[in-house]
Amino acid sequence: MLADHLRDAAVTAAVFGFFASSWFGWAQEAPPPSWRKPLIAATVVSLLTAVAGGLLAWRHASAGTVFDDATSRTFGIVVGIEFAAAGVGAVILAVLRRRELIPVWIAFVVGVHLFPVAVIIHYPAVHVTAALITLASLVAVPVARSRSLPVSAVIGVATGAVLLAGALFSVAVTL
Repeated sequence: MLADHLRDAAVTAAVFGFFASSWFGWAQEAPPPSWRKPLIAATVVSLLTAVAGGLLAWRHASAGTVFDDATSRTFGIVVGIEFAAAGVGAVILAVLRRRELIPVWIAFVVGVHLFPVAVIIHYPAVHVTAALITLASLVAVPVARSRSLPVSAVIGVATGAVLLAGALFSVAVTL
């Protein structure tokens, strides 16, 4: 479950922490009023975790990494496909006037893209993050509808929480 290199775990913490804050931000689009303060707190904790990951990455800057020319190219291709799929899907959903489903689609794409990322960076724990985000994207709409909640709040909280947990785990691994 651990990364091969401390620097890669630290960078994962920074990236996951940053994106967790983004998802908690997206959840603030129209949440129930009682969710506002916990969402703000989760955003702050996510950003602090991202900073901790960044500082740990700096501390371990001379440590090894899985990234070389080949893995960097493969990683870039995977991320490029992710961005293209997310963008095309978002445009299609907007044209179909289903904008409320855009965050669910993007969460699905993020979850699926993390499976090859876990392999590329040799960090098996990222598979857990991938599976949980993918699962969250599949259940977000039914959960939101059954509870009369905005879809963005449900998927934002779920994805943000999974990414924050992954970031905190990565900080712990690095320490």
